[in-house]
Amino acid sequence: MGVNKYLRKGGPADTAPTPVLAPVRAAAPRDLTPIKAEIRRRVLDEQLADPAFAEMVRTRPERAKKDLALVVQRLMNDYALGVEDRATVLQYITDNIFGFGPLDELLRDEAVTEIIVSGPKRVFIEKKGKLERTNVVFEDNAHLDQIVQVILRPLNHPANESNPLVNGRLPDGSRVNVVMPPLAIDGISINIRKFSQDKLGVEQLVGMGAMTQDMADWLARAVKARMNILVSGGTGSGKTTLLNILSSFIPENQHVITIEDAAELQLRHPFIKRLEARPANLSGQGEVSIRDLVKNALRMRPDRIVVGECRGEEAFDMLTAMNTGHDGSLSTVHANNPEDTISRLE
Repeated sequence: MGVNKYLRKGGPADTAPTPVLAPVRAAAPRDLTPIKAEIRRRVLDEQLADPAFAEMVRTRPERAKKDLALVVQRLMNDYALGVEDRATVLQYITDNIFGFGPLDELLRDEAVTEIIVSGPKRVFIEKKGKLERTNVVFEDNAHLDQIVQVILRPLNHPANESNPLVNGRLPDGSRVNVVMPPLAIDGISINIRKFSQDKLGVEQLVGMGAMTQDMADWLARAVKARMNILVSGGTGSGKTTLLNILSSFIPENQHVITIEDAAELQLRHPFIKRLEARPANLSGQGEVSIRDLVKNALRMRPDRIVVGECRGEEAFDMLTAMNTGHDGSLSTVHANNPEDTISRLE
């Protein structure tokens, strides 16, 4: 009879209980943090310690990325990783060698206007004018130091104990300031003032209530009449934004020269030359200050000189230029009110 007996009507096959399937819980995502950290350290020891590969990272990054991917894939063979986990680890290593590691996600967030790092475990951002702490962290001080060197690599100006203060800008134009220990007591300090991709116009400022239409019309007339204008205010108050907007009122047939410590102006003008100061190299040579550039700009037949910010002795040369045939120039200064502005200039 075999199994057929269980198929007859009324046999055991009709009376057997229906099996109950127990719910299957999804496995918790694997914590890849220690694996990421270990592979990153191995890459640094094996790859970036090789001068030839380090040079390739600097001069041929696309070729270096392909070589790095092969190395990371080999290193991941020592761990039981699935396809998705391997892709996650590879992206993490690539971001840390060629990008800005944990900071990349903050740099991609258009709502973030400033990134503030105070040691490996304390990262803050400014969003809509308010500071807030993030859950972004670095593995340790060595990890943070490695990212700093990646940030500064295009500047050929490393930050270390003997060169603890470095200013520069990122490829997208964002301004970066680095302070190294022992000057930074709580660990490496990084400030990144993000470069805004949105060019605000006078219509937006009027629309959001930052100024009235009468104020905008008066400022336009002042620029066209070649009045010298200083925009004053505190940190993050919008001085550079207003300076960019004022530049849109300069007649298009006039030659404008901009001078900045770190280039971040986005002037709306077709006839413009941009100059940027240069810090001294590691041996203390080669510095070109804003004051040097202001003096040189006077030999370049400018109709207008725009200094991103007057904060030192260049104020004297700026005022001299304004009063010797280069009226209609623009600049900004850190000050809380017009009276303080005059005091700062003095």
